[in-house]
Parts: sequence; structure tokens; C-alpha cells
Amino acid sequence: MPVTRGATILHVDLDAFFAAVEQRDHPELRGRPVIVGGRPGDRGVVSAASYEARRFGVRSAMPLRTAAALCPDGVFVPVRGDRYGEVSREFMTILRRSTPLVEQISIDEAFLDVAGTQALHGSPERIAEAIRVVVRAELGLTVSVGVASTRLVAKIASDLRKPDGLVVVPLGTEAEFLAPLPIWRLWGVGEQTRRGLADYGVQTIGDLAVLPADVLIRRFGAHGVTLGDRARGIDPATVGNEEVARSVSHEHTFDSDTRDPEVIERTLLALAEGVGARLRDGGVKAATVGVKIRDSSFATRTRQRTLPVPTDQVDEIFRVALALARPEIRAIQVRLLGVAASNLTEREQLPLFDDDDRRRRAAAATDSIRHRFGPGTIVRARLLGKDVPEPFARDHLHAPEAPRVGRVVSRAEPGQAPSPAEDVDHDE
Repeated sequence: MPVTRGATILHVDLDAFFAAVEQRDHPELRGRPVIVGGRPGDRGVVSAASYEARRFGVRSAMPLRTAAALCPDGVFVPVRGDRYGEVSREFMTILRRSTPLVEQISIDEAFLDVAGTQALHGSPERIAEAIRVVVRAELGLTVSVGVASTRLVAKIASDLRKPDGLVVVPLGTEAEFLAPLPIWRLWGVGEQTRRGLADYGVQTIGDLAVLPADVLIRRFGAHGVTLGDRARGIDPATVGNEEVARSVSHEHTFDSDTRDPEVIERTLLALAEGVGARLRDGGVKAATVGVKIRDSSFATRTRQRTLPVPTDQVDEIFRVALALARPEIRAIQVRLLGVAASNLTEREQLPLFDDDDRRRRAAAATDSIRHRFGPGTIVRARLLGKDVPEPFARDHLHAPEAPRVGRVVSRAEPGQAPSPAEDVDHDE
């Protein structure tokens, strides 16, 4: 098989990961609609759905009660975070056999750069094929793989032939490959951006690619330049060889909708505790703090604020989260709250003594106790004995029509993107 020169980036994504693990571990579930997240009457949300369940319209992040109404014969199972983590580690070990340049971006997907290993393992396409075979043989799971010259295009390519697919985008055909695809497939195009682009008649990535740069800049600022580049397949990011978190977040769904300010504030504090501890564990600080609020009608609001100085301290994260949340919770019943920290930077070496030294030393001591004796061994007085979320346990892990016999391999030709599978896997 010839070397795919320049197209050396792979995006490898396990298909319907949580649900597929459940079907693998419990053979009686194979071929049945499996919904991971909890019991059908619970107030939580779907963490993952098998392809059989997706035929009924079940999707990730959907309320479990809605999923039960759409798929009354669905098999509802709880999230088994430890089990998925174990399988994820086995998966990443397999990927690292092909190249040391593996960047894990979530529990079930990673980017690989195989430019330096072709002499040993063959062309990128051959490496992708080998990974799919080994994952099926050793883990009993299927993966979809995109091969391209950039991370952006490889990620989009891997989504197009799910499940169990392989799409190769040869070097120099990136723009032609992207052009016919709907604009929502492009990174950085959310609902608000889509509405803005619709004012210019943009429906496909190709429509965006031909918009003049000055038009994009006037409408979207500096982000407009990035959007135009991405529409042409330009992505300067490289594959790192370490797992780099881009954000840290915790969410909590209330058992009953609430508008009690004290309950909401205590919950935000508990969530901030978890976020701050994870930042410190990772040796990073956050320059941006955000909140997520979902009301009883399932309308979701997100707000964020950039800090003058990056932080990993709970008090500061809580202060900003509370300030962001207060205007949004007036006169609504709150169903879900989330706190997020993003724009992460490595924590700098701290001076021996500074104004915050006492607070930092207290946080370090607290972290040490929790690591040694467990998360519940030391709790803020305001949270003690209260019905608030466990600060150090995430609500969800962030997340087949029976796997196809054989494999689907497509090589994208200029001007013609592969047609998407009937049901695209959007697991996180």
C-alpha cells in the first residue's frame, strides 16, 4: 500500500463507547437498545446510547425520562466509570504501539501522528487498518478512523462513516473534501455562529470558505479568520504526546427543580471545590470560569468570564461562578448547575511568601488529606451535612446498529465527501 504523503494524522474514535462496553460485557444486551445513564425514571441524562437506541431518537445528554418515552423497550444501565476508564487505558495502550505521538482528547478518542513510524508500520492508511483490527480482536470493540493532513480534517473524516469506518483524505484535497459538508460539522460553529453565517447564505463549509476575510472579520472579529481557515482545512495545531486537558468541569442535576438561593449557592460551592481540586491536581490554573444553568423547561444558559489572573483556588472560582449565576437564576426553577474552568495554563513556581501563601498552603494540606483518606474526610462547614453534590465525583463521564460485518473503507475524492452514515455517533 503506498504511503499517504503528508496525510499522517489519525483521529481514532471508539463507536458508542459506553454502550458498546455494556454490550460486550453483557452478551445478552447485544442487538438490543442500550441506554447508559441510570434508570428510566431518574432525573439524570443519557450518557451514551447504542445504535439500536439511536434508531428511536435517543441521544447523549437527553433526559432519561425522554429516552424512556422514545424507547420504551430500551435497556437502561448505570454509568460504570471505573470500567470505562479501565477499557480506555487498554485502548490508549494499543494506540501507542503505532506511535509515541498520541494525544488523548477524551475517554474514547485520540489523535495520532504517524509521520515518523511509516518505515516500521507502513502507510498511515495501513496503520489505521491495523488499529481497527487489533481493537476489535483485543477489546471486542469497533473504532472509526479518519486519516488526513490536519487534526481538524481527520476528526471530521472519522465522523462520516460510523460505526466501524475508515475515511482517508489525501493531501491537497482538504478543501474539496470539506466543501459539501453541512456547516455544523466545522469546529467552532455553534448555534449563534450558524445564525450569523446564515445571514450570508452559508449552509455548507464550502459556502464559508469563499466568504471574503474582511466580511468574516467584521462579523466575528478575530474568530472570523480562524473560521475561514478551518473551512479550507487549515489547522496549525500539532499532535502532542501528552494528555492535555482543555477544560475542567463538574455538573449536578437536582432531584427536584429548585429556586432556593441557598441551595444553589451551596451547590455552586461544591462544584467549585471539585473544579479547583482537579486544577491543582493537574498543576494548572484557569484563566476563564464559566457556569451552566438548565431550567425546568430544559432551556440552557452558559456564561463565562475571563479572570485578570489565572487561578486554581476554590474561593475565586466560586466568587466568579456565583456572580455569573445570580442574574440568570432569577424567577426560574433550576434543574442543573455546572461550573467550568478553561483556558488552562501551567501553574507557575510560587514565591516562598506572598499574600495568598496561607490560602495556598491550606488548599495543599486539604488536598493531601483527601488524597490519602478519601474525598469525604474533610468538608467545608457550609457543606457539612447538606444535600449537595459530592465535589470530587463527576455527574457524568465526558462520554451499535449491531457492528457491521467487515469494514467500510472510503477514500475521499476531491469534490466528493463520503456520505455520512445514517446515524452519526456524537459520543463525547
